[in-house]
Amino acid sequence: MMELANKLVAQGQFRMLKVPLGFIKALQWLFSIFAFSTCGSYSGMFRMAVECKNRTESDLSIQVDFEYPFRLHQVYFDAPTCQGQSSERLFLVGDYSSSAEFFVTVGVFSFLYATAALGVYVFFYDKYKENNKGPLIDLGVTAVFSFLWLVSSAAWAKGLSDVKTATDPDRVITLISACGADGASCREVHDPVMSGLNTSVETGIIAPFMRAPPPQEKPAAPEAYGQQGAYEQDPYAGNQAGYQPEFSQQGYHQEAEFGQAAPTSFSNQM
Repeated sequence: MMELANKLVAQGQFRMLKVPLGFIKALQWLFSIFAFSTCGSYSGMFRMAVECKNRTESDLSIQVDFEYPFRLHQVYFDAPTCQGQSSERLFLVGDYSSSAEFFVTVGVFSFLYATAALGVYVFFYDKYKENNKGPLIDLGVTAVFSFLWLVSSAAWAKGLSDVKTATDPDRVITLISACGADGASCREVHDPVMSGLNTSVETGIIAPFMRAPPPQEKPAAPEAYGQQGAYEQDPYAGNQAGYQPEFSQQGYHQEAEFGQAAPTSFSNQM
């Protein structure tokens, strides 16, 4: 095996990994591994605390474990009722296995196809480029997988959002009847870690559409310039407005000195 690898390296067969055709397939192979491994191998947990009025009935460490494929309606936990030593069995809400399994299945098959394609590029590239059938088939299969990645990533992104909501301790606490009893208090102790599931979504090609765009602030320069212009114009306008009455008052005083006001002068002329 090592001799074959050394021979291929000597012949330059691995140069296909440096050109766009092989490089893109290598990225597809790598992203596929991240996608189905982070989602398919996930297991998480969260903890809550129920403190009853009678401290002996309290349970300060209620642990809820869940995992892929996220059939949460089958996940249950026992919580105290704060009415004696009895407890109640509660189930989480939701079944999100369809979107998760669809996403993982597409990831696995994409990984297998990328592996096969890379093998053809390295070992049988001369036969691959003999006619147009190989590139056309490769193009068609790649387009199909691109569409499947788009659909499965979008479906799993919605499913992941629902899983986060269904496993939110603050939301699960509302299912516990003891939390509404007098003298009882409920709180979350530990949130589930979702970083692995977030990675699985981010490796999909739908990743740019999963985050809401940041709010775009309007540029402050034009507004500030407008305000500045307004402040520059106001003193000028005030000077014009105040300049005219000054002349009219001066003219009126001059006419008063000579004993001729505007209305009297007009009547004398008549």
